[in-house]
Amino acid sequence: MKLRQTSDWSDFVRGRCLRELLDQPRGEEAPSRVLASPDGQHLFLLWNQPASQARILAFQRLGTDGGDLERSWQPPQPPVVGLLFLESAASALAWVLAIIWEQGKTELWRFVPAVGWRLLQTLELCHGARARIVSVCSWGSQLVWCEERPPLDAHMTAERRAFRYCVCTRDLQVGEQGAQLSPLRIVLHNSPPYQVLASSSGVFLVPTAATFPSVAKFVLIWHPDDAVILTAAPSIGSSCIKTSHSSGGMDFKKLVLGYVGLLESMDTLDIHHCALSSCGGLLLVSSPGLVELVQPDGVWRPIFDFGGSAMAPGEQIQLKVLGDTLACLLGGALYLVDLYTRQLIEKKTLNTEVVFLDFAMEKGKVHLVAPDGIYSLEISGANSGSQLEPMLMEMVFEEACKYYQRRSLSSSPLTVEKLKKGDMFQAPIALSSILGYSLPYAKLLGTMQFELQSYQNLECLKSCVVGASESEVENYSEVLVEQEFNRLLHLDLSRENLGYLNAIFRSFPQASWKAIQNHLQLQQNGDGVLVARATPSVWKKILGGSVPGLNKQEEGPLNGVVPLFELLCLSLYQFKPRWLPPFVELSQQYMGASWAYSNKEGPASGVPLYKRALTVLPKRKRCSLADGELEIELLLCSQRPKAILQAMDLLIQHGRWQRVMEVAEKFSRLSPLLNKEIFVILLMEFSQHRALDPYLDKIWDLCPKDLGASDVLSIIQQHIAPAELDPQPFPPDGSSQLTIGLLKPLLQRLALCPPGQDEIYTGL
Repeated sequence: MKLRQTSDWSDFVRGRCLRELLDQPRGEEAPSRVLASPDGQHLFLLWNQPASQARILAFQRLGTDGGDLERSWQPPQPPVVGLLFLESAASALAWVLAIIWEQGKTELWRFVPAVGWRLLQTLELCHGARARIVSVCSWGSQLVWCEERPPLDAHMTAERRAFRYCVCTRDLQVGEQGAQLSPLRIVLHNSPPYQVLASSSGVFLVPTAATFPSVAKFVLIWHPDDAVILTAAPSIGSSCIKTSHSSGGMDFKKLVLGYVGLLESMDTLDIHHCALSSCGGLLLVSSPGLVELVQPDGVWRPIFDFGGSAMAPGEQIQLKVLGDTLACLLGGALYLVDLYTRQLIEKKTLNTEVVFLDFAMEKGKVHLVAPDGIYSLEISGANSGSQLEPMLMEMVFEEACKYYQRRSLSSSPLTVEKLKKGDMFQAPIALSSILGYSLPYAKLLGTMQFELQSYQNLECLKSCVVGASESEVENYSEVLVEQEFNRLLHLDLSRENLGYLNAIFRSFPQASWKAIQNHLQLQQNGDGVLVARATPSVWKKILGGSVPGLNKQEEGPLNGVVPLFELLCLSLYQFKPRWLPPFVELSQQYMGASWAYSNKEGPASGVPLYKRALTVLPKRKRCSLADGELEIELLLCSQRPKAILQAMDLLIQHGRWQRVMEVAEKFSRLSPLLNKEIFVILLMEFSQHRALDPYLDKIWDLCPKDLGASDVLSIIQQHIAPAELDPQPFPPDGSSQLTIGLLKPLLQRLALCPPGQDEIYTGL
């Protein structure tokens, strides 16, 4: 970075006076704004302090015939809110100066060679006498401003008073003899106060310190040609709203109606300073010192973070963009930042306090206006490949540090310097050797080609989504989720990748469910049986384990980072709950039938799959009838003895006796031990009530061969309902006492078939 002095004020008329005016400490005596005319022949100084005399002075270069412009006014004259250079349609008049006061009064001044400054015309922008302009800009031939319209009711609430502003526009055609204003048109009414800034692509509406905090959470971007307003925020991206070409405009309250649910979760924008970039975007500086770029399509990009150089409340900052370089003037220092790599190119401390940045004096160059003259900022080779290469290589080393720090057993942070020296462990040594000697700049770009192509595709998709309809946005979301789901299944599912996958499932549940169906080919065949045609590698990824600390039954519903298997179960529960038990069965079949109904646990997770699937269901005390049925089916599909008995217990609690008998007949065939457990449970229930009487023949068929009459009578005696002292012969509830007649068929069968003690071990 070089600063070359191009003027010492000797080439200006009244240059000595100009030097004296600029050579003042930052305060009331120093001008609040300095700007140059489009042709670079005039320099304007504005003093706009409300407590003292306000004035505008214009100084011209030598060789420009004519006089200087000087305008001054005393309080309580309203302050100037805008100094604008407006284009003129007249061939002999390239531009005019517009001085706009707070109450809407506008003076148009033109410079006539050999004559000097002449007042061309005085205009009134606002309709109401009580209107007050808070910000103004020009977009093409249009003047755009935000004005306050004081309420007639002095007793309005503070919230209603906060939305008494409107954004207006009028077309202004400037000719040699005068100017013509079109009728006033309102773009936005019932609005909070906004600072308006016009770029080549549109008009940015930026929240101010006076904007109501509950809505100061996004930036509005108005595209006049398309009659479109974009809302842009870091947390929601951008969305498009069509405005009306009529004079009525858009109601701000209707505009934000679609974001009511999001507003509470969004952070209020902390804007310390804003400026326009040469690419048509908006530069925002937050109080903590973060510089961000808002593109015309609403995309937010971080540019640079000053870190410890946080913006003090009165700290002055100036921003200018030249090509791919951001020039920032802050705290007496000049910073140069590369917009693409976000790296600090250079920092230079200046030896003067009052400096103004401008690039209007000479096209394509940034200038500094200082008390001793004008300096041209020369950025030599800032974006050349020779300087970009070490920056990119440094970024690769930083990424490597982040990658290996996660896998390091050392608590000390791994730095780029340590990585280059190789004094941590072997992996960074090998990596630094590859990067340092075998991977030049061209090779590095070739290695990153896939990532760069993915990034480019993502940017193209963002551009398509911005202008798409609601149905098209849904299709784009499905495509994006499908691609990301496929990509993540082929990566190591680290905690970071799992967290990203969780965010996708939370943000796009419907699209994620479709991605699951497509990628696993999950569907029902002609017989109604659920089938999946996933590859073994995909099954291994799905069932490969869980995140530590998340599979505890006592934790209830899963929070935070959920393992992939639980994510799939959660999606099934949300969109196809009847498929959840068959899906668990399919998963168990892949893991192997050897442990599906044995006492072994899952090979990787330490928790059986059916228990992991149960964690996606609500707690039992809040469980609906459908969820209770799902819990029973998940317990049964596990084919584990304890789970089957637990399912029977739930069925008995709900009095579903037909289903109890179906489960008993089906699962008693798995093993003699389980058969005996099931029969004892049924015998206990038979002893206590008469609900199982219609199924006695089926129950007696389940009686184990090793059980004798004495064993049966002992079980009945232990669990029989207590006899009433004076039992009624016909109880009102229709029940009756247990009789020998009900037991007679079972006792006869046991008498014919004496028990064999060794048969209990048959089939093990």
